[in-house]
Amino acid sequence: MTDREVRICVVGDELSVGVGDGRALGWTGRVLARTRFDRPAMTFTLAVPGETTSTLGARWEAETEPRFGPEQTHDNRLVVALGRHDVDSGLSVARSRLNLANILDVADNRRLSTFVVGPPPGRPEDGGRIAELSAAFQDVASRRRVPYVDTYTPLAQHEQWLADLATTGSTYPGQAGYGLMAWLVLHTGWHSWLGLPHETE
Repeated sequence: MTDREVRICVVGDELSVGVGDGRALGWTGRVLARTRFDRPAMTFTLAVPGETTSTLGARWEAETEPRFGPEQTHDNRLVVALGRHDVDSGLSVARSRLNLANILDVADNRRLSTFVVGPPPGRPEDGGRIAELSAAFQDVASRRRVPYVDTYTPLAQHEQWLADLATTGSTYPGQAGYGLMAWLVLHTGWHSWLGLPHETE
């Protein structure tokens, strides 16, 4: 970690702000609550309900730009929180791949360190398509050496996750589900990405 002020922008759909969480924390709030920065950090969660990777790609630069500080004095970082709306909207996996690749390439050109969180399980009938989408996103991130958190594979058959969705009666998890997502983020390179020591359980 440098002496520069850390500013993190999280861009994604409504899952990134914890819709359905009775504590209103979502996975982002839980992750940040477990992250100890050397000095106060600024975090901005910029969510758009129903967002696909196409609409995300079209807006993220304009929304993050005024929130980041000068590179000389600020450690600007981007978290791309990918949802499941590409499946709902019928976007092809190839198009989704290209959209994420473009976001990561632009971020790299802007010298933004980027971290990607993939889509979690939703409706059972969408499982195969979300799994394919997550694998494609992971491949795109891996090729660019960008950290990627696969939330689909560990949660697809996870009892607590499935129980949470059943309880909420929607595709949004509750407190337990967001807690599981936060755990996956915290244990899949989050602290390393920030240059911070890992917090012990």
